[in-house]
Amino acid sequence: MLKQRILTALVLAPLMIGGIFFLPLQYFSYFIGAIVTLAAWEWANLSGFSCQYRRVAYAAVMAAALFTTGSLMAQSPEAVKYTLVAGVAWWAIAFLLVLKYPNATGLWGAKITRALIGFVVLIPMWVGFVTLKEQANSSALILFLMFIIWGADTGAYFAGKTWGKSKLAPNVSPGKSWAGFWGGVATTFAITLIFGYIVEQNFHSLSQTEWIQLIVMGMVTTLVSVLGDLVESMFKRYRGIKDSSQLLPGHGGILDRTDSMASAVPVFAFFIWWFGWSL
Repeated sequence: MLKQRILTALVLAPLMIGGIFFLPLQYFSYFIGAIVTLAAWEWANLSGFSCQYRRVAYAAVMAAALFTTGSLMAQSPEAVKYTLVAGVAWWAIAFLLVLKYPNATGLWGAKITRALIGFVVLIPMWVGFVTLKEQANSSALILFLMFIIWGADTGAYFAGKTWGKSKLAPNVSPGKSWAGFWGGVATTFAITLIFGYIVEQNFHSLSQTEWIQLIVMGMVTTLVSVLGDLVESMFKRYRGIKDSSQLLPGHGGILDRTDSMASAVPVFAFFIWWFGWSL
């Protein structure tokens, strides 16, 4: 299993980094769109649709929704703002659902409700990625975001393995601990400070306000990335499955690798827009 995970990661990491650095905006949007469409095929299963033609149909509808969203974005910048706000609003609601699990499953347990939730999870992630790609020095911004997500996961793994006793959300994900949570926060705080230093050395000096905004973005994005992981775990637990699929050997499915991105990307992009933050 470990060998499979390493081999899969050695393939996926260069693909993701290559897409960030070398694909122009249009092809980058297609690249992320393909990932989202595959994730939608998996989300259909989380929604309770097990037969393949319904899962494929759901993925096709998601792809059409991405195309429509892209057209709206081209016509009006307001579409970006509203989509990101919708994404942020969903993750605020999702936090409450995780806290109440399993008592609030009546609010979202129906197949159609879970299917609709997939749109407010996946489309804002795509919009967030495209919005960040449109920024000046977009590769540095997106790479910082990726390091936040990866850092939170890595810091949580090692801290949780070493000190993890008190459980973070035992009803949702028994493997996660408070020690792991704080280990992830400490890791991403260090990454945020290092990124700020890199910005000052290579782009421009940061004012006190910009430093505060950067730290807020880094820390809130970290917290939301943890929430994304917990929400997918909640849906999988309700559905009674361990992995979203077996598309990625040793890693499960696309959603199992992008659950933190689904929450972190739109929130980070929202802060970039709200603060007017740029490199």
